[in-house]
Amino acid sequence: MKILFVASEVSPFAKTGGLADVTGSLPRALKKKGHDVRIIMPLYQCVEEDDFTIRKVRKGVEITVNGEVRKGLLRQTSLDHIPVYLLENRDYFHRPELYGTPAGDYPDNSRRFGFFCRGVIELLKRMDFRPDVIHCHDWQTALIPVLLKYGHQEDPFYRKTALVYTIHNLAYQGVFEREALPDLGLDDSHFTIERLEFYNRINLMKGGILAADVVNTVSDTYCREIQTEEMGCGLEGVLRLRSHDLYGILNGIDYQEWNPATDPALFKKYTPSSLSGKAANKKGLQKALGLQQAADIPLLAMITRLSTQKGIDLLEKLLPRFARERLQLVILGTGDEKYMTMLKDFKETGAGNISIHLAFDTALSRRIYAGSDMFLMPSHYEPCGLGQLIALRYGSVPVVRKTGGLADTVFDRRDGVRDPNGFTFDDYTPEAFLEAITRALDAYRDRKSWDKMVRIGMHSDYSWEHSAAEYDALYEKALTKVVY
Repeated sequence: MKILFVASEVSPFAKTGGLADVTGSLPRALKKKGHDVRIIMPLYQCVEEDDFTIRKVRKGVEITVNGEVRKGLLRQTSLDHIPVYLLENRDYFHRPELYGTPAGDYPDNSRRFGFFCRGVIELLKRMDFRPDVIHCHDWQTALIPVLLKYGHQEDPFYRKTALVYTIHNLAYQGVFEREALPDLGLDDSHFTIERLEFYNRINLMKGGILAADVVNTVSDTYCREIQTEEMGCGLEGVLRLRSHDLYGILNGIDYQEWNPATDPALFKKYTPSSLSGKAANKKGLQKALGLQQAADIPLLAMITRLSTQKGIDLLEKLLPRFARERLQLVILGTGDEKYMTMLKDFKETGAGNISIHLAFDTALSRRIYAGSDMFLMPSHYEPCGLGQLIALRYGSVPVVRKTGGLADTVFDRRDGVRDPNGFTFDDYTPEAFLEAITRALDAYRDRKSWDKMVRIGMHSDYSWEHSAAEYDALYEKALTKVVY
């Protein structure tokens, strides 16, 4: 099967979150299954400035955006022998960030990603690659199903191509004013409730959901949650309308990349049968961060984007209490300015058992996974979550809110699970979060049962091989909907 991934970010080239991890890992798992997989993404400034080998391809496009002709050139690199095509337009993509600054989104994002989507459609016809499936991800690529369904339905090149659309985070929908339609190459005929209209604005994600052959999101629980009024972000009706073509497929992680037995960033490598190595990583992390070096003090960790989605408001309420407890807490992340400021201010209080790092540091993150006893994810919502999967792999017991993919991967004895791998809570309150942490701290005192829980987590299999098989089946479902 020929499969084209279209995404606004792909790891390791450009990343702001879990979307890039998926689009960088799933294609490799599909290639191992024998598929011909290609990827296309924008050529961002960060990709140009990094140490990637990029070659020119003698193909380009000219796209009219709101009356102006914009040129795009194709470049190419690779990801484990998978061709990665990069659409270049320096006006749109040669910027410090992918989507915006801390002050807000770039005001021309409709033009930027409208150009990208339209460029992809035109470039494919000039390349030696006719995909059986085009797999689009999140709002930045949602225009592709819209354009192909309503503008290219008679085009013989795309007649046999199935469209798969994945929602990674329903909260980000690509909502713009009606006046942005020309930026997208669309006229007012698309401003209807059956297509893009959304409370007198246009909603690209809505258009993608309605136009794709099949739609999926990144866990079974999140798939159910987003069809409710509470979690549907205004699109619950649209999603229920497509419920027969809506699926949940759990994300995975690359078990070669995330492996404490081979990870070069660690103080000492270890396996489930050699947990003394994990103890050595805890001691090394404590020393590196200036924390008291004591094996019996539980070390809690958060590696997260600092946003309300991730439950930072719950953490804020508990920080003063944590500072008085016999525990250690390490926080690593960047994000919303208000939470950055809050954590900076708390850091200045001088709590000696709490180590705060407001940065993106890959090597430190790996040492935190390996050195921590517990991993906190009090998310308000979590489509899938990768942090808890990595934590399980590294033997850090997750303490999570029971939502989305967290509910599908972390199992608590309180729910009748015989062999739990973590601790969960239901209500989105500081009290419920604290109760789960307290139960985890109590359990930590019984080292024999705790080590058993650690090993259960490390033996879990959330690799991409399982998910790739489910995507295989999803592509087949999409192809049955193609009208020849």
